[in-house]
Amino acid sequence: MSKADFETLAHFRYQLRRYLRFSEDLTQRNGITPLQYLLMLQIKGFPGRESANVGELAERLQAKHHGVVSLISRCEVAGLVKRSVSSSDRRQVDVQLTRKGDECVEQLAGLHRRELLSLQGTFTVPDVTTLGRE
Repeated sequence: MSKADFETLAHFRYQLRRYLRFSEDLTQRNGITPLQYLLMLQIKGFPGRESANVGELAERLQAKHHGVVSLISRCEVAGLVKRSVSSSDRRQVDVQLTRKGDECVEQLAGLHRRELLSLQGTFTVPDVTTLGRE
């Protein structure tokens, strides 16, 4: 790969990191951790329903099952989510947002959306099909 290819990849990672840093700072200023926000976002945005089970959330968060269980427990103590036995499979635990969690994720997602809108035109995904071609 050429120097320009590395510069392109580095610039993309820089843009991505700046957005993630924005998200980290925003969530912490609002009294939750970045992972708590991501968990709530995945529940709220889960396709086709208002809940997700632990395994689905582990996949969406790209995290270990036991780590997600701990995260859910912390969110439950904070009043952001609630657990229930799945009606379709009694072996599964479904996780839903509480009213407090729903309000929190709605507010934070709106602020994240506004930040993304402000980055339009500057935050770009590189054309990886051209990287490494001489």
